[in-house]
Amino acid sequence: MNGTYSSALPTDYNLVTMTITTIFFDLGSTLIYSKEYWLPIFKRADRALLEALRHSGIAVTPASLYAGFDYFLDAYYTQRSTGTIEPTAFTSLNDALNRQGIRDVPEVVIREALEAMYAVTQENWYLEEDAILTLETLLRRGYRLGMISNTSDDTNVQKLVDRWGLRPYFEFIVTSAECGIRKPDKRIFRLALDHFKVSPEHAAMVGDTLEADILGANRMGMYSIWITRRAAGPDLVSGSAKSPSPIRPDATVKTLSEIPSILAARA
Repeated sequence: MNGTYSSALPTDYNLVTMTITTIFFDLGSTLIYSKEYWLPIFKRADRALLEALRHSGIAVTPASLYAGFDYFLDAYYTQRSTGTIEPTAFTSLNDALNRQGIRDVPEVVIREALEAMYAVTQENWYLEEDAILTLETLLRRGYRLGMISNTSDDTNVQKLVDRWGLRPYFEFIVTSAECGIRKPDKRIFRLALDHFKVSPEHAAMVGDTLEADILGANRMGMYSIWITRRAAGPDLVSGSAKSPSPIRPDATVKTLSEIPSILAARA
């Protein structure tokens, strides 16, 4: 897997005694956030994808390629909505082309089309202003940090991580597109825990999505922290209000900067 690891620990690591030793973060709407509504951005991204395919000699229309959907990411999100197996954007696009009788497309062609699409969507992600300070504080206090992200494309996440300077703070990064399993499936959490050789009761999960981050952590016996800054309010894609959920986090915060004190209170 394309995880990252550093053996270096903060100088004050041995001075810290705590129940939780390892903290996992979600990425989107947790460490980074979107400013604009996604629907028009998805449409621009779709035009970039189709243009890249045409540049490679593959002329298709949304109506023919996406089986009734207006744009690729809409078709992808509908496909992934059932179960916890990650279909990935690469597989979804390749399957769509196959259904049109366009077979044996070189991987580089599909990859270039996806990168053209994600180059558009990446412009709508911004770093939370308290993200770096929070991560630095946690490392200074001796916590080990990992990232568990549900995503259609591993390369897209890795580029966002580097774009916003997050990589130095994380020993390990795992994505659903990389391992094939989505949160809340226990298996993706187990991969992350096994990397750190830590048991669930000594780990915490921070995320904005109750049905993925919090439910998954609860099922594993991890300490779950729900960050509501981007979770509350209308859905940015559909505009629909979010309905109440029976899933209960162990702690709720509005900002990342609250997390160190929440964890310190448990030490």
